[in-house]
Amino acid sequence: MRIADLLEETYTALSTNKARSALTILGIVIGIASVIAMTAIGQGAQASIESSITSAGANLLYVSPGQQRGVGVSVSAGRGSAQTLTQDDATAIQSSISLVKAVEPEVSRRYQITVKGGNTNTNVIGTTDAYPDVRNTQVAEGVFISSADLQNYNRVAVLGPTTVTDLFGEGSDPLGQKIRINNMEFTVVGVTAAKGGSGFQNPDDAVYVPLTTAQRYLSGDKYVSSIAVEAVDSESMTTVQQQITDLLLQRHNISDPTLADFSVINQADIVATASSVTGTFTILLASIAGISLLVGGVGIMNMMLTNVTERTREIGLRKAIGAEESDISMQFLLESVMLTFFGGAFGIILGWILAWGVQHFGFASTKVTLETVLLAFGVSAAIGIVFGYYPARRASKMNPIVALRFE
Repeated sequence: MRIADLLEETYTALSTNKARSALTILGIVIGIASVIAMTAIGQGAQASIESSITSAGANLLYVSPGQQRGVGVSVSAGRGSAQTLTQDDATAIQSSISLVKAVEPEVSRRYQITVKGGNTNTNVIGTTDAYPDVRNTQVAEGVFISSADLQNYNRVAVLGPTTVTDLFGEGSDPLGQKIRINNMEFTVVGVTAAKGGSGFQNPDDAVYVPLTTAQRYLSGDKYVSSIAVEAVDSESMTTVQQQITDLLLQRHNISDPTLADFSVINQADIVATASSVTGTFTILLASIAGISLLVGGVGIMNMMLTNVTERTREIGLRKAIGAEESDISMQFLLESVMLTFFGGAFGIILGWILAWGVQHFGFASTKVTLETVLLAFGVSAAIGIVFGYYPARRASKMNPIVALRFE
């Protein structure tokens, strides 16, 4: 049988009962759209997390306080809760390790920030003048913390753009304004450029003050919450990580590395871990959505078996006038594949619209990739073949005499 004849017969068979064909296609549409939308949400979350980590700066290592119980496992009650790192540790890292480009120690804690007529609860970061370079942060207005501010314990503050809006309102000029942190007055000297982000460590929703000022007036001690270290290049990060570990073990008089009261984390390791977690999350979402595809496949098999039963006399007549088993099998298999073809096409369009809507209305970041579209389309075609094979084979194996007598 020619291809043109097969396609014509397929169109005639599917259009004979338009409502049943449309409902069967709808099952595939919903399945494909769900897979694409769920995968887009997972991949969007992965891209967002990776972007957030890398936007903090390049070639970074993070030194955090906390007692270790085994290699790479740090135990602490929370970020900065342990007190084992000091400014002197940061200075030693900067001066002793040649592959270190810059060092940025900080002390971080949430405080209630108040101004006349407004207040907010946000993260207050005591840091140094190295922060903009290490953390890839730009100043949109005013200036950042200077070395003079650190030396003189000046009570000055630099605000993130979100904090400015929360305290002073949209479009306001905070420079020179007074804010109160822990009942102490600080003067706003700058505003950082927006970087985007969310959660506890959102750089746009933060207040930056001199590290020395934060230690004297806020935390009341000499310890730091963490130390960010920028290596000269990505190839040096593993070496720098080991050198920092060796240096701090020596400074803290610790002979057994498994008893270290700090941990050194490589930025690349953080990205890899985050990618692994979000990758698993994406697979889970796609798997859940894939169940609806299987349901759609069952619907196709059910429809094709019904078609075979309804067209038994037709099958018998075709065989009686010389149609071969392969012709009958190919016709029914093509009908099944055609159903999934249209379902896949409309499902891809609907899935893209759903993914766009989720991001447009701010529910979550999404990312639709060509690989996801091709995979979804390939799966839909495979479902048409797999779930259409049994009905097609059943039709091709019918005895023409029995089929012609079918009522």
